[in-house]
Amino acid sequence: MSRKRLLPYIVLIFTVLFLCSPFIKSIAHADNGAGKTVYVIPIEKEVERGLEAFLKRTTDEAVEQGADHIIFEINTPGGRVDSAGQIAGHLQALEIPTTSFVVNEALSAGSYIALNTDTIYMRPQATMGASGVITSDGNAADKKAQSAWLASMRSAAESKGRDPLYAAAMADPSIDLSEYGAGEGEYLTLTPSIAIEVDYSEGTVDDRVELLNELGLSDATIVEKETTIAEEVARFLTNPIVIPILLSVASLGLIVELYSPGFGVPGSMGIIALILFFYGHFVAGLAGMEAMILLLLGVVLLIVEFFVPGGILGLLGIGAIIGSLLMSGYDIGHMSMSIAIAFMVAVIASVILFRRIGLDKGVFRHIILRDQTTTELGYVSTANRLELLGLEGKTVTPLRPAGTAVFDNERLDVVSEGSFIETDRNVKIVKVEGARIVVREI
Repeated sequence: MSRKRLLPYIVLIFTVLFLCSPFIKSIAHADNGAGKTVYVIPIEKEVERGLEAFLKRTTDEAVEQGADHIIFEINTPGGRVDSAGQIAGHLQALEIPTTSFVVNEALSAGSYIALNTDTIYMRPQATMGASGVITSDGNAADKKAQSAWLASMRSAAESKGRDPLYAAAMADPSIDLSEYGAGEGEYLTLTPSIAIEVDYSEGTVDDRVELLNELGLSDATIVEKETTIAEEVARFLTNPIVIPILLSVASLGLIVELYSPGFGVPGSMGIIALILFFYGHFVAGLAGMEAMILLLLGVVLLIVEFFVPGGILGLLGIGAIIGSLLMSGYDIGHMSMSIAIAFMVAVIASVILFRRIGLDKGVFRHIILRDQTTTELGYVSTANRLELLGLEGKTVTPLRPAGTAVFDNERLDVVSEGSFIETDRNVKIVKVEGARIVVREI
């Protein structure tokens, strides 16, 4: 075909391309995520109930706002298995595409959370794995807990189309994967290159910008979520180590206040510690209004107990407060242990204060009767008639051993020394002890 015949076709093609260029440009922008919304949510510090509440709030918001993608930026050493399980269940229920971006480490419960997202990307220095279950005292969990956790790791990997072998090796040191640096007796920890090799990571990126390019979302609207101050405080206050400390301070402060005149620092510390406990658990979603109502009922019953004798109201008040604490706890076992520690602190403090101070101070001085009707203060129950000693008289009734006798024309109620004395017998007063007059037969 000659050049003259090709020229009209070339002009036509360029004309069509020129007219369609706006549409092509819009399609290119669409491929880069223009008009889409991406939520970026951090998973940092320990995995616990406070983090669970934060992730639920932010992911629910992403769903409500119609987000097109959620990126979790993970940097956590792990934490509570039960909280990780709750978070995983929430992530699995999301219909929005999710990506884990491991910025530093996703260990233990952190790796389990990452496995429950659709895609995983890692920074060059990041690591993921080492997911053995460790108890609070630093020892390995029992076989039952280990088995359940191992099944959870496998299930999380399978749910997203990953080979469950490597997830199991993260939690089971008996699996030998020496070629990946985890011989028998060692937990598997994935580096970025190994994670890509075993199809656990879709790629290695330096930062969020590069990650968005990889996801085709470089032009998307980014919504960054951060924990609020209230959530940060709640995460601290619901820490398993902080809970027994708070309850111990509360019990110690209130016990010391009972031995202190007026209301001062100890009582204030106790009340503040109790308020902080319930505040943290309320923000974290652990304590509901029913727990608050039960707490207030317990406090009211204890106050009423000071004015109504019997002790039943006091026991009911203590039971209501303990019930409110148990209702607010995520783990009944841990909460029971924390309450036991606080109780022991209260008992020890009570014994020490009782020995050093007694019951002469504080609230006790208002509820314990101190007045005594002693002889030294002029109080006598009956006249002690010592002038009767040695008088002689006659019985007018039999003494069995009590009866009546006459002395100098005065009838007196008397008792014998123990033997029976008949009527009209001569007797002598040998002892006077208040109203008790002892006689002996002459």
